[in-house]
Amino acid sequence: MITYISAVILGVVEGFTEFLPISSTAHLILVSNFLRISQSNFVTTFEIAIQSGAICAVIALFWRRFFEWESLKRIIVAFVPTGAMGLILYQVVTTYLVGNIAVVLWLLAIGGVLLILFEYLFSQKGSTHTINTITYRQAVGIGFFQSLALFPGVSRSAATIIGGMLMGVGRTAITEFSFLLAVPTMFAATGLLFLKNYHEFSSSQFGILAVGFVVSFITAIIGIRFLLNYVKRHSFTAFGVYRIILVVVFLLILVW
Repeated sequence: MITYISAVILGVVEGFTEFLPISSTAHLILVSNFLRISQSNFVTTFEIAIQSGAICAVIALFWRRFFEWESLKRIIVAFVPTGAMGLILYQVVTTYLVGNIAVVLWLLAIGGVLLILFEYLFSQKGSTHTINTITYRQAVGIGFFQSLALFPGVSRSAATIIGGMLMGVGRTAITEFSFLLAVPTMFAATGLLFLKNYHEFSSSQFGILAVGFVVSFITAIIGIRFLLNYVKRHSFTAFGVYRIILVVVFLLILVW
């Protein structure tokens, strides 16, 4: 059961990790497991809904971008393949993968190794340095890479950023584009689950959702600013190492 205290904890975790390449979904699942919060329709919806708080942080910081037609066209194009894959795989993911600790840990570890290898082998800085110069072909490819985040533990941020860089988009440009692309993606996911399950919630549960939403919004602003400053001077290797360490620590806790 989610209490107001656990809602604050999960809101902090979600808000700060949503845009870092370390999988906010994996962190929510692992923290929920640590807090002894069992999966239910409400918990699943809560974990998705508080992501909307993080997405609202993007709107608050980059709202002007959504009134720029060139940026908006690229966001729409990139969202189409993600939305299509989401509809195709939704039932499989929610039935067999969401809440599966083994899947989360494996994908966290594999993602960590891939981040390290990517930074070690990939030296190209990228020729596309602004969002408005991302081609539509690149936008479609980024959308497909983002759809990998349907699998808990992959990290939407890592998938879109690495995918974009592989297609020649500069590190700073793809990082900002990843923020913007998260807006329609997460609102669609949240809306789908909310419409399906809202009738099962009590008035107190709506209050818990609100607390998680607000906390997530505030901490997401901090996380976004941190990542934008970080990518200007550093690679993603440290995030890859962190993912692997997180898996090891969690396994040790389980054994202990």
